[in-house]
Amino acid sequence: MNNKLKAGKPIGLWSAIALGIGGMIGAGVFSILGIATEITGNLIYISFIIGGGIALLSAYSYAKLGSKYPTAGGAVEFLIRGFGDGILSGGFNFLLYFGYIMALSVYAKAFGNYAATFLSSYPPAASATILAVLIILIFTFINFLGAKIVGKSETLIVAVKVGILVTFSVVGFFFIKISLLTVSHVMPIGSVLTGAALLFLGYEGFGLITNTAEDIDKPQKNIPRALYLAVILAMLIYVAVSIVVVGNLPLPEIQQTADHALAAVAQSFGGAIGSTIIVIAALFSTSSAINATLYGGANVSYLMAKKGELPSFFNRKSWHDSKEGLVITSAVVILLIVLLNLSNVVMLGSSIFLLVYAGVNLAHLKLYKETDANKYIICLAILGCFFSLAVLVYYEVLNSPLTLYLLSAIVLASFFIEWLYRKYTSRRLKHRRIVEFLPA
Repeated sequence: MNNKLKAGKPIGLWSAIALGIGGMIGAGVFSILGIATEITGNLIYISFIIGGGIALLSAYSYAKLGSKYPTAGGAVEFLIRGFGDGILSGGFNFLLYFGYIMALSVYAKAFGNYAATFLSSYPPAASATILAVLIILIFTFINFLGAKIVGKSETLIVAVKVGILVTFSVVGFFFIKISLLTVSHVMPIGSVLTGAALLFLGYEGFGLITNTAEDIDKPQKNIPRALYLAVILAMLIYVAVSIVVVGNLPLPEIQQTADHALAAVAQSFGGAIGSTIIVIAALFSTSSAINATLYGGANVSYLMAKKGELPSFFNRKSWHDSKEGLVITSAVVILLIVLLNLSNVVMLGSSIFLLVYAGVNLAHLKLYKETDANKYIICLAILGCFFSLAVLVYYEVLNSPLTLYLLSAIVLASFFIEWLYRKYTSRRLKHRRIVEFLPA
């Protein structure tokens, strides 16, 4: 049964789109592009298109489910609706939580790598790690204070970084060397598909839109619009930026500067000023992505794992009475920052989110009559997620067995922890009450 809220000023369409883009752009361009280019070469933009297509298929499920069940629970709510209260839905929730931890590690590492370009007194790797840890500690402290400064300015932050990236793309196109974009041999399909699977992490942030569903004006109409537009706009930006990157720098130079590739490209045609502007955009971008993920997705998953439900009044920007979850989350993120390199964390994050999104699509397949959805599109989304996951696992087997071992351990741990927690506590997963706004 729907509960009516008092008239208020909910999030509008463009604010919702900004939240989705804020959760995506921080990963796909600044932190993953250089790594993916090492795999795909100058065909990185094709991988971005394929990855965006897979994301759009999953966005279809999120749009239908978010319209039918507009609650702050987001993906967790959809899993419970589809699979019911059980180890399966609870295990996927833990897996989603670990996915957010991986994403936070990627954003923090990207922040550290770009911020370190301003420093010269310490070794780059050491200074980048210190700065990555520092940004996590800063946001942890802000949340302990209950502040919402960054959250309130999310739309402004997104506007600034999108404006800078669009300017970068437009200016960079005039300096593109066509010879750098040519393919001298048969297109490496396997590498392009691997890159697409890896780059899926750059799109996972669209799911955060559904976590704000209780605050979105006219959710049945605006949630689908926000999801589709956010993914499409992010994909257009990714494609434009990636073409400029591979069209301006030879692949060996991109590989040497993989952790801050955009700054290196901007310096090639914009000098020190161009590089500085891109670094500032990267710092804004990764900061907003950390904010959206730490205070949104990770918060929801932790509270659902602990209590089985969200508080009756849920403010996505606060951990309320579960601040130990903030400490645990931040501590694990810092541990990953110190122990794993960026490539390992990106592969783990992409693999986990592909598995989680496959789970959400499977849950939707059980509900497609309720959501009035096309089951064939849902099946395509499921196939897309599992195929991409298989491609990524195959790459990990050949190139990074450690990543595959860690992935297997995380998946097994997610469902084992859920089983153990259920056995020794009375916690059960509960539906979130659906709310609506009254007209102002």
